[in-house]
Amino acid sequence: MPGRKTQSNRSVRTQKGGASANPSANLCSNDVALVLEGGGMRGMFTGGAIDVLLENQLTNFSHVYGVSAGAINGTNFLAHDTGRFCRDVLAFRDNPDFFSFYSLAKTGNVMGREFIFKDINNDIDPFSYDTFNKNKIPYTVVASDVTFGTPVYLNVEKLPRDMDAVIASSSLPTLSEIVEYKGKRLLDGGTTDSIPVEKALADGAKKLVVVLTQDRGYVRPEGYSLMSVASKRYHSYPYFLEALKTRPARYNAQRKFIFELESAGKAIVIAPSKPVNLSLLGQGGEDLLRLYIDGRRQANAALKSIQKFLN
Repeated sequence: MPGRKTQSNRSVRTQKGGASANPSANLCSNDVALVLEGGGMRGMFTGGAIDVLLENQLTNFSHVYGVSAGAINGTNFLAHDTGRFCRDVLAFRDNPDFFSFYSLAKTGNVMGREFIFKDINNDIDPFSYDTFNKNKIPYTVVASDVTFGTPVYLNVEKLPRDMDAVIASSSLPTLSEIVEYKGKRLLDGGTTDSIPVEKALADGAKKLVVVLTQDRGYVRPEGYSLMSVASKRYHSYPYFLEALKTRPARYNAQRKFIFELESAGKAIVIAPSKPVNLSLLGQGGEDLLRLYIDGRRQANAALKSIQKFLN
């Protein structure tokens, strides 16, 4: 692929204001991948965790994978934009064009695509496209193929050109319009591969740093709360409906595997310190800020271990 190399030795652009602005100054010679789970506003936890990595210049991963809100956080990480997820959520959470039922009624998407990915990124809080595009770490986001009910792994090499891949990864079923991208009909990646550790290992990673957005004791309950709506909306896509139904069992098995990797010394897991109870919409700013701070705390606690992994 042009732009983002697939071999293990890659040049990495450091954080703005960091030790070096030369994209070839820091060479990644490890096989440690960073995997970011999604979870809507639970992405505040991930935002806190990646900010600590950026502030400590722990950016030389061999590959980054993001799903849904994790896909958005992944773009911020590779753009070395410290604090972006937190400041934008807190600044715009009350704006109806950001993430609301108003946006759903107006545009067909609970997450305001035009406002978030164009107005904010291009004008209000400009995204560091240049920094992202100079970063040579391979970046993969996960979406779900609505036709086949299977995960699709999309390489994001250049922004804003490939932004539809990030949008597809973060488009919640029943609450978003299907994204047409590269001949596929796509929705949120969490439906089919919530935490793509198996994909990372298959791609050659030897060790993983995994950021979860549910606490270590969490078990996903059976069922899908919007299944009746989904059954009507996606009646022509039986494989996708099956993926929605079976997601809890696959998700719980995936988490079990992640903790087994951790016990074997092959993964460092950063997870919330206690159960995360956030509503889809209308969450108070204090609760969101607490979650961000918890992400920072848990990442700081794992800092020395991550440094050893990477060095």
